[in-house]
Amino acid sequence: MADSARRALITGITGQDGSYLAELLLDKGYEVWGVTRRTSSHRYERIAHLEGQVQLVSADLLDQSSLASALAEVRPHEVYNLAAQSFVPTSWSQPVLTAEFTAVGVTRLLEAVRAVDPGIRFYQASSSEMFGKVREVPQTEETPFHPRSPYGVAKCYGHWITVNYRESYDLYACSGILFNHESPRRGLEFVTRKVTDGAARIALGLAHELRLGNLDAKRDWGFAGDYVEAMWLMLQQPEPDDYVIATGETHSVLHLVEIAFARAGLDWQKHVVIDSKLVRPAEVDLLLGDAGKARERLGWKPRVSFRELVEMMVDADLARLRERA
Repeated sequence: MADSARRALITGITGQDGSYLAELLLDKGYEVWGVTRRTSSHRYERIAHLEGQVQLVSADLLDQSSLASALAEVRPHEVYNLAAQSFVPTSWSQPVLTAEFTAVGVTRLLEAVRAVDPGIRFYQASSSEMFGKVREVPQTEETPFHPRSPYGVAKCYGHWITVNYRESYDLYACSGILFNHESPRRGLEFVTRKVTDGAARIALGLAHELRLGNLDAKRDWGFAGDYVEAMWLMLQQPEPDDYVIATGETHSVLHLVEIAFARAGLDWQKHVVIDSKLVRPAEVDLLLGDAGKARERLGWKPRVSFRELVEMMVDADLARLRERA
């Protein structure tokens, strides 16, 4: 790789967003590095197809010195902080660990950037879960936060510490307030993937029912492959700023179920069971984002529709499960 190539370091490279972002940056000619934790049994299937194209460095969001060492080794021009304890229900059972990774971990990484190279451009993965019990619909960059989970609270901290470092130390630090974004690479614990995988399993005779919680919850769901482009665009602007990234459409979990089961050739009402144990202690009922600022300043807009997204995910799960059969 030529020395002139731009270098990017991605925390969370083995996750859904990290894998799509790595692909995008490689396509743009970047030298791409990813952070992995020595102590974890990492699953690399999402980036297995990028073997030999991305380089990995060991560091941990719980250990600031390891982050500084990784930055000193890689010398990136851009850092994308996508790593977190990112599953909302887990944040209820592990609230302190969620805070360490998802909140304080951001400060550790910003401190490492400040110490090693304040010229690094920094992206923080903020979340629509920060809006929680929403004060207005749709939500914009100016909408007050009212998080309804330990995860949402931790993301608020990560968001505001990023703003604080930008204003206090003149770092080029941006937060992308991303609404729900999904793909065939989404973890099986997330409701979209739980539904598409469940529909595929039932269609192939591998399961008979799918247990779900609140079918009335509404989300603004987009395609992860579209959303990582917005992350990159944020770091290419003359000045750092924060942006809501969303489709501007809302869909219920029920609508998700209807599309997924229809794609698999099934009547969802014969297979879906409502389980009260799966309802969150404090539910976020409606999230709907206004990405007008991103459209205007970044020239960004989503390309994949909700129906296309759900059908893409069902098709991928059917293909995966048939291969294993």
